[in-house]
Amino acid sequence: MELLLLGLLAALIWKLYQWRRSPHDAPLRSVTLCLLCAALSYPVAMPGGASGVDTVAGHGAAKLIQNVLLLIAMYFLMCFYLYSAADEEAGRRRARTEAVVVGVVVVAITVAAVSVPHEVFAGSFSTADMTIPQIAFFYGGAGLYLMYVLGLACRWTRRYARMSRRPHSTGLWMAAVGLGAMAVACAIRAVIVAVRWAGVDVPEALMAAVAFLLVASILLFAAGITYSGARARIASMRLWLQHRRDHRRLAPLWELLAEAYPDNVLRPASPAALDRWRARGVHRRYHRRIVECRDGLVDISPYLLGDADSSTVLNVDSTELAARLRRAAARIEEGVPAPRRPVPLAMALGSDRKSDVKQLIAVSDALRQAA
Repeated sequence: MELLLLGLLAALIWKLYQWRRSPHDAPLRSVTLCLLCAALSYPVAMPGGASGVDTVAGHGAAKLIQNVLLLIAMYFLMCFYLYSAADEEAGRRRARTEAVVVGVVVVAITVAAVSVPHEVFAGSFSTADMTIPQIAFFYGGAGLYLMYVLGLACRWTRRYARMSRRPHSTGLWMAAVGLGAMAVACAIRAVIVAVRWAGVDVPEALMAAVAFLLVASILLFAAGITYSGARARIASMRLWLQHRRDHRRLAPLWELLAEAYPDNVLRPASPAALDRWRARGVHRRYHRRIVECRDGLVDISPYLLGDADSSTVLNVDSTELAARLRRAAARIEEGVPAPRRPVPLAMALGSDRKSDVKQLIAVSDALRQAA
């Protein structure tokens, strides 16, 4: 139960973050409210939460609230697919119709729950007396509605998964399998209700297996709907770490060039606190350092050429370039004027930006090793 709640909370936090960024996204709002209702239902189902609610609202209230929250969660899950349909107006009309359906189900199971004595309504699904019609209707009616919504959601998710590409399709297939497994679990529970209503005992092992299937399928569904977003966050974190590492590796080269040409060091757009804060971001500092290093190499290039070098291009390896940079920095510090005009530097590792950064890092590493 705790693992399930943690999984739901992780998915809920992620969707709340996305909803905050896109408050007018109806499908996103629906799936967020679905996860919110599902997450709220589990503390009510726990022993401590259930006893607290029953103490305040009356015996059996916790179980009723839990099932009502699950029904509302399934309704919002259906709304997610309806609002995602191509015909938005038809989806909204269907959502209003489904709201009436879930309202009828909620009222029906509530009437069934309050029409029996509190002591009869006590206990869990495995211990409830299903020979009482109201109890059987309470569990059977809620289970059939859950099966109906989960079955439709599984079919719609499979359709979207076939139309999508990775990594989105992977998450959708995970969600579809989770939804299908939940629908199967609800169907089995409905059969169990019918069997027990007829007075036939059901093995405890079977009911435990169904409960485990339900928990596992919910976790798989939560993992599926957060898969693509989590994967994007992981990729973003890897890029952040790489830029942070490369920024540090460029420090020796940048320090040498910034000392020689301090005017090349870029400043924040304005002294405003927001601009200063943005300028401290890892990606901004990384790209700014690359620009400053390239500008500094162009400015210092006249000091790097030897008598035997071409007057139009400088093409040397990283170790030799690092040695020339140290000598050039010393000459600039002594006040020696530039002997010629700046020249471009040949890219020994390639002409694309990635190769450019690799060469800058190689030169900076050579400077660090020499120091």
